Amino acid sequence: MTSLNQIYKCEICGNIIEVIHEGADALVCCSQPMEIQKENYEGEYAEKHAPVIEGNKVKVGSIEHPMEEGHYIEWMEIKVGKNSCKHFLKPGDKPEATFKTENISSARMYCNKHGLWKNK
Repeated sequence: MTSLNQIYKCEICGNIIEVIHEGADALVCCSQPMEIQKENYEGEYAEKHAPVIEGNKVKVGSIEHPMEEGHYIEWMEIKVGKNSCKHFLKPGDKPEATFKTENISSARMYCNKHGLWKNK
């Protein structure tokens, strides 16, 4: 069964979806099950991927993430209580976002090469 806010990716066409209503046992795209994206927060790539919250700013990792055409952060998302807000990025952007709140309880981001990451 899917859970609220899970991220799934189609390994064939690259579609990415976020669950906003819990339900189906499996999500399908291109006639194949979509892959759930596990929220990483530690490991080999954490220093360039795990979000860091600094007041109302979220930046990616303790070492700045590349923002090149083939490798970049697609989006960042913050949670404030039960609410969330996303900021979309593109190659060439700085890998950070400033939000209009300082009550950020958690953050996560998606790298087009290394998947989904969250803060500890």
